[in-house]
Amino acid sequence: MPAPPWMDRLHAVADQHGLDAASVARLARLLEFVRDDPTAPTTVRDPAVAVDAHIADSLSALSLDEVREAQTIADLGAGAGFPGIPLAVALPAAAVVLIESVGRKCAFLGRAVEVAGAANARVACARIEEWPERDLDVVAVRAVAPLGVLVEYAAPALRLGGRLVAWKGRPDPLEETAAAGAAREVGMELARAVGLTPRPGADHRTLYVYSKVRETPAKFPRRPGMARKRPL
Repeated sequence: MPAPPWMDRLHAVADQHGLDAASVARLARLLEFVRDDPTAPTTVRDPAVAVDAHIADSLSALSLDEVREAQTIADLGAGAGFPGIPLAVALPAAAVVLIESVGRKCAFLGRAVEVAGAANARVACARIEEWPERDLDVVAVRAVAPLGVLVEYAAPALRLGGRLVAWKGRPDPLEETAAAGAAREVGMELARAVGLTPRPGADHRTLYVYSKVRETPAKFPRRPGMARKRPL
C-alpha cells in the first residue's frame, strides 16, 4: 500500500531537523492517532494539514540551542500534545513532562504518548500554579495566553538560566511591553524574539525566548487563575 502524500512532507520536516527513520515513524503514528481518536482536543486532525500545523510548528523550536540541549522540558497547557510530544520524539535524551489541567485531555495525552512511543515523556494532570516540580531547563508553550501570563506561569518552574519558549504570531508591541513588566517582577527577561516560517506559506511565527536571570520571589506562583484575572 503506497504511503499517503503527507508522508513526503513529514520526511522533509524530519530531514530539516536531522530526525531518523524511527522518529519519522513515531510522528506518523501520532498524526494518525490524532486523526482517528474522536477525543483529540484539536480541530486540526487531517494529517495533510496537521503535519505542518502541529509537527513542523512544534519542531521549529529545534532551531534554538537552548531547546536542543535541554535535559528537562515542560509543555505547559499541553492540550493535544504539541509541541511536547514531537519534541520528546526528536530529543530522546530529554525528560519531557506534558502539563495539562483538564482530565479528558490528560487521558488523551497518555494514549498519545504511548502511541508515539515517547518513553521519555509523561503527563502531569495539574495546574501549573500547583505543580510542585522546579528547576526545569525549558518551559515550552503554544497555549493561547498573553506573554505576561506565560512568563508568570513559567518563572517559578525554571532553574536560574532556564528558558521560556513561547510560540506567538506577529509581534504585538503592547503585549511585549506588558510582558516586560511581568518579567521584571518574576526574575525573567526577554533574551530574544525569533521570527520564522515553519512551513511554506505559513502565517508569521515568532518564538519568544525569556531567560530566568534572578530567583523568582517566594510569593509566586499566585493562586490558580490569578495570573489571568489580575495580570502583573
